[in-house]
Amino acid sequence: MSRILLKAFLGLLMRVLYRPKVEGAERIAENGPVILAGNHVTFIDSLFLALTVKRAVYFIGKDEYVKGKGFKGRVMAWFFGASGMIPVDRDGGHGGVAALMTGRRVLDEGKVFAIYPEGTRSPDGRLYRGRTGIARLALMTGAPVVPFAMIGTEKVQPSGKGLPRIAPVTVRFGEPLDFSRYEGMDRDRYVLRAVTDEVMSEVMRLSGQEYVDIYATKARQAEAA
Repeated sequence: MSRILLKAFLGLLMRVLYRPKVEGAERIAENGPVILAGNHVTFIDSLFLALTVKRAVYFIGKDEYVKGKGFKGRVMAWFFGASGMIPVDRDGGHGGVAALMTGRRVLDEGKVFAIYPEGTRSPDGRLYRGRTGIARLALMTGAPVVPFAMIGTEKVQPSGKGLPRIAPVTVRFGEPLDFSRYEGMDRDRYVLRAVTDEVMSEVMRLSGQEYVDIYATKARQAEAA
């Protein structure tokens, strides 16, 4: 019920304020497991994604978002839970495994799971090398991968800014990618890299971003050094 109320209220507000352009949403199957894989330029990407897809979308988020104290903490926990976020301790030594297993559970239940293969938000608006977790998830579950691109959200919530701004947003979905030809090869690192690169190539085509063949985390570290 909370998800329905949140989507109805924020969906109306979003349509009035931003009038997002949604392209290719019909490419997301109405039933069965689906992996949505796209670029990540700002914190608000997941909200726009959840509000523009008809089906309920689940995604991983830091558990610190739902651990706040007092009234504000309860409100934040309700908001993120209603928006489809599943809290996971991603900073721990087994954070990546926990995120992968959570995604597998969601897909095994026939739901829609969204993932950002870059692993973190882009530090400069460019598209960075994808982590192979997306490939392992696709090969373990057999779920089709629908690539998507968030366009314009970095103008809605520029890095370091607080309140969102009004700016045009486009959410663009590509054709589903089928990797069933690699069934049983989810531990082959060459296959995992090939699958991941194919997904990122489609995301790049949809978003029009410049591609950088290094991990976004390394780019952030170099920037901070």
